[in-house]
Amino acid sequence: MLALVTAAAAQAAGVADHLGLQLYSLRVTAMQQGWRAELDQTKAFGLGYVEGGAPPKGLTEAQYTSELASRGLTMVSAGFGYEGLAKDVSAAVAQARALGVKFVMCAWIPHTGDMFTDADARKAAADFNAWGAAFKAAGITFTYHAHGYEFRPDGNGDTPFDVLARATNPGSVSFEMDVFWVTHGGQDPVRLMAKYPERWALMHVKDIRRGAPTGIFTGHAPATDDVAVGTGQVDWPAVFREARAVGVSYYFIEDESVTPLVNVPLSIAYVRSLGM
Repeated sequence: MLALVTAAAAQAAGVADHLGLQLYSLRVTAMQQGWRAELDQTKAFGLGYVEGGAPPKGLTEAQYTSELASRGLTMVSAGFGYEGLAKDVSAAVAQARALGVKFVMCAWIPHTGDMFTDADARKAAADFNAWGAAFKAAGITFTYHAHGYEFRPDGNGDTPFDVLARATNPGSVSFEMDVFWVTHGGQDPVRLMAKYPERWALMHVKDIRRGAPTGIFTGHAPATDDVAVGTGQVDWPAVFREARAVGVSYYFIEDESVTPLVNVPLSIAYVRSLGM
């Protein structure tokens, strides 16, 4: 029932009302000017939600959330590394609770080279089921963020992502769609959401350059392939319509280009212009 209420609320609020920023977009600002400048810039963008992670060094979770709140920002999702979760999921759950987030996400599954196998996917699915149950007990939704290497066809019409989707428990494991990486991996984001309509909780709103190659399974791309939302090859009205239909809760603009301070405001303006 809670999942249905959350989905309905997301659809009623609309994309622009649940639009936020993945703080990684301002990594250069954070490195050069410090984390306070990163948060100040996010506030200046006019966004209220962020996806982040552990507090800056020297800050407690309470101090960090207070700094966010003083700027009108709320961290609704936090990222955790696979290795850290495997080492001590209880510590990750405790930190997520202290941060007050509704969602957590894991964005990379360790694997050898560029080949992510069926066996890798099955091992990860088992881990995700265990971690998802631990987070669910704390009232937090666990999500996995695919990076494109999960979409290599196996010759039988399946991909490792299909294995992840089928072998994980829908009641405790959800997904965060990064539209750039899904497209880069040769998938249609609208069709992928429709294929697994009850599994998508979050979205990274990120466009890919027109003419950039797709169907690549490395999980890596040049920064020049990341462009302002609305200027690339993604059909965003169709993506957002499907995202609302399947109940995506929050949409985080993420910019991995070399000009995020230029691209992020353009992306925000474009998303808002759609009136969705």
